[in-house]
Amino acid sequence: MLVLAICCLSLFIVGLDNTVVNIALPVIQKDLDAPASGLQWIIDAYTLVLASLLMLFGSVADRFGRRRVFQIGLTCFALGSLLCSLAPSLEWLVAFRALQAVGGSMLNPVAMSIITNTFTDLRERAQAIGVWGGVVGISMALGPLLGGFLVDGAGWPSIFLINVPVALFAILLTVRYVPESRAPRPRRLDPVGQLLMIVLLGCGTAAIIEGPGNGWTSPLILALAAAAVAALIAFPLWEWRVAEPLVDPRFFASAPFTGATVTAVCAFAGLGGFLFLNTLYLQDVRHYGPVEAGLWTLPMAGLMLVCAPLSGRIVGSRGPRLPLVVAGLGMAASGLLLTRLTADSPAALLLVAYALFGFGFGLVNAPITNAAVSGMPRSQAGVAAAVASTSRQVGQSLGVAVIGTVVTSAVAGPMATGFAPASHAGWWILVGLGGAVLVLGLLTTGAWATGTAARVAARLGAEPPVARSGVREAPPERLP
Repeated sequence: MLVLAICCLSLFIVGLDNTVVNIALPVIQKDLDAPASGLQWIIDAYTLVLASLLMLFGSVADRFGRRRVFQIGLTCFALGSLLCSLAPSLEWLVAFRALQAVGGSMLNPVAMSIITNTFTDLRERAQAIGVWGGVVGISMALGPLLGGFLVDGAGWPSIFLINVPVALFAILLTVRYVPESRAPRPRRLDPVGQLLMIVLLGCGTAAIIEGPGNGWTSPLILALAAAAVAALIAFPLWEWRVAEPLVDPRFFASAPFTGATVTAVCAFAGLGGFLFLNTLYLQDVRHYGPVEAGLWTLPMAGLMLVCAPLSGRIVGSRGPRLPLVVAGLGMAASGLLLTRLTADSPAALLLVAYALFGFGFGLVNAPITNAAVSGMPRSQAGVAAAVASTSRQVGQSLGVAVIGTVVTSAVAGPMATGFAPASHAGWWILVGLGGAVLVLGLLTTGAWATGTAARVAARLGAEPPVARSGVREAPPERLP
């Protein structure tokens, strides 16, 4: 249980950094004289690096030792956090956020491997992974609220500085209590696939964020877009050629797996855009301080905390379809309400919209993980879950990049008067993302989808497939 607590502590600070920084963006913008695109990079430098390296460091830890890589990750995260708190300019802050994320990308997949190797009893392992999943929801829900108190009380550097003692404490506990372990047969590294993924995500996001400022037809933007398209074409072609690819293309013949991947991108794109736009609206348009802005998110945070474990239980008993459909409806309804946003919208509209989003998003995480591993042989289930985790980070990056760019480039005049009408386009995108989650939930969880997963399982390996509830058929052993 102490090993589980150490792993969850590392996950908490990594997940918290996904959302806590949003509430500080207006203050950072004033202190560092940052443009809107700079605010997008503060978020995306973190999520993009996480997305790019999660798969790599899972394999590295299996080969060179999970405890060793976990300690390096904690050290790197603590150092990046310290440097972020001292950053003298926007450029340095973005660079240090990337360093933070390098450390974070060593923690998430490695901690999961440590848990699965520590809890050898299937029932205990399922319970431990359930706790792990709950910490993800708690960290993301508490981010805006905790960030508001920290920024208001000690300034924006405090949201980074608070990570340092927590990470150092986790390092000490890891040295003392976490056993070293390696995979008996570690997966081979795929450096070419890894490089292509970095080029695809990095250049694609850079083109979206910098397009309005540089001009969509400028040589820089065209070169970035061309590099992203080339990587997008080359990545699957390369992955088909290697024996142990970074992402096995055969996975995508499974409708539940493909649905989970696309759903993760859509849902977390909605989260990234939602947090980014609301932070600017509450502080730059309504002129609330960081604490008050954080308190406005309480309906969202509270329902996320309640719905995340509820969703896990529904998935275990009835499968992923119901939570996915309801999640899509909640997110779409929230976006639809916010398409009526004005500079002085009544409190009731905001609170209902925030509650609907928290309700919808709180239901979506458990079915994503479940659908990703549905039908997979046990030997492939961890890799499938890692792809789903990567898709979450990709989605959040794209949400901030696309929705942020669409809205900030449409603002006419000062933010106080021009932001609310410009944000309507972003909220309509959220409606579309919620609708996509709903449709995917219907299409990829029925009998036809289950059949595609069974065929992929037969093609992939010699082990029995993972059952609908997450492992074999016995309910006490299911993975959330």
